[in-house]
Amino acid sequence: MFKKFINIFIYIISIFFITFSAGSEELNMREILEIIQKDLRTLERAVYSESFQKKTGAETSLSNKETEDVLTRHLLKLSEIEKQFQNLTNKFEEINFKVDKLSSRLSKTQADNQLRFQDLENNSSLVKKNEINEQNLLTNENSETNLASKKIMPGTSQPQDLGTISYKDMTDTSETQAIKSVETTKTVLTENFINEEKILPDASPLEQYEFATSFLKVGDYNMAERAFREFVDTNPDNDLSGNAQYWYAETFRIRQLYTDAASAYLEGYQKYPKSEKAPINLLKLGVSLVQIGEKDQGCLMIAGVKKQYPNATQSVLQKAKYEEKKFECNKENS
Repeated sequence: MFKKFINIFIYIISIFFITFSAGSEELNMREILEIIQKDLRTLERAVYSESFQKKTGAETSLSNKETEDVLTRHLLKLSEIEKQFQNLTNKFEEINFKVDKLSSRLSKTQADNQLRFQDLENNSSLVKKNEINEQNLLTNENSETNLASKKIMPGTSQPQDLGTISYKDMTDTSETQAIKSVETTKTVLTENFINEEKILPDASPLEQYEFATSFLKVGDYNMAERAFREFVDTNPDNDLSGNAQYWYAETFRIRQLYTDAASAYLEGYQKYPKSEKAPINLLKLGVSLVQIGEKDQGCLMIAGVKKQYPNATQSVLQKAKYEEKKFECNKENS
């Protein structure tokens, strides 16, 4: 660029000398200088314009580089955001899958609970029917005995003709009434008590325990009662005997036989105070005592769960606290 400018300047000077030599007579020095100044200004403008274009080109190139850097940064950020979004969608799908599993499990447990409640209701209705039948039998027996007592017993109280009554009959001093129509029986039938057959299989205690719990699962509480009683009698020192005693008591509680349940819980509390079911056994003992009318003793048992078994599970301790509030044991103690 500088060489070009020098060539132009030399060209102008040469023109100046030519014009000066040719037309010195017509033009003066001032006019020639003005012409040279004008040409120099035009040259400066041209040179400035070219340099400006170069500068602007460099600036535009720099600006283009900066814009490319900014675009790459934005693209990287967009890719990171896409990855995060993919991770979030994967986690969301996992959570939905887990929620579906939980809902299916809840539906299964609800169905199982409904079946168990139906079994309990059916068993309770059968128990009530049996109680009603027993009451009806008792009332019938009482009515029959009352009718028998109202009947006239055979003897001298029957009306007779005056001619048939002798003086000996009138002067009878016996205090007991003569019964002529009842014959004495020569033999009396007695019923011998036969122990129930064993129902537990000839296997290990663990298999016998599982066999007994199978009756609970199907809702056959009568057979479960017999099986757990037999297990406790045959295996009194086994580690599972405390649990078996607890489930033996539960068979009575489910059938609303609270007196039998209380005695069974009490036996488990006395024999197996260190078993796995000992805290809940003591709690159920207190509840059963309250239900049969022994509220003071029952409240003492319920309050004793936390004192005797402070390391019991939270569910048992919370249940004891709930039962204590439910039966208003604190008011009685205060």
